[in-house]
Amino acid sequence: MIDVETTFPVAVERPVRWGDMDAFQHVNNTVYFRWFECARIAYFQRVGFDGGESVGPILAHTECRFRRPVAFPDTVVIRAGVVALGDDRFTMAYRGGGRRGGGAGRGGHGPRRRVRLRSGGQGPAPARRPHRAPISGRARRVLI
Repeated sequence: MIDVETTFPVAVERPVRWGDMDAFQHVNNTVYFRWFECARIAYFQRVGFDGGESVGPILAHTECRFRRPVAFPDTVVIRAGVVALGDDRFTMAYRGGGRRGGGAGRGGHGPRRRVRLRSGGQGPAPARRPHRAPISGRARRVLI
């Protein structure tokens, strides 16, 4: 069994809005990716990727496994963490769902995003030492 708070150290909460639902009366699948983006950005802020550097993360791939529907009214908690770290890339995973029991990524690592580090359009860039330590698991849990 994984330790959720260690594996996914950053958590964001978002209310489910009525407009997030689709014709089937559950949250539309595109909304989950917005929630993952919120968690990803919160994680990047936590580890010091503030967008003001010449080297930064780009999204290379994303996917989601939908397990149970989420519907209005509810609040979702999406957790983010890095599950693989390479020289010029890392893989993020998310876990979360509604407080009322629905959600994506409950079990296993859930949705993943492969992120590559790029340097001013010049191709892959190595992860610098200041970013590797918090990315490698030392980031504390932050609830935003």
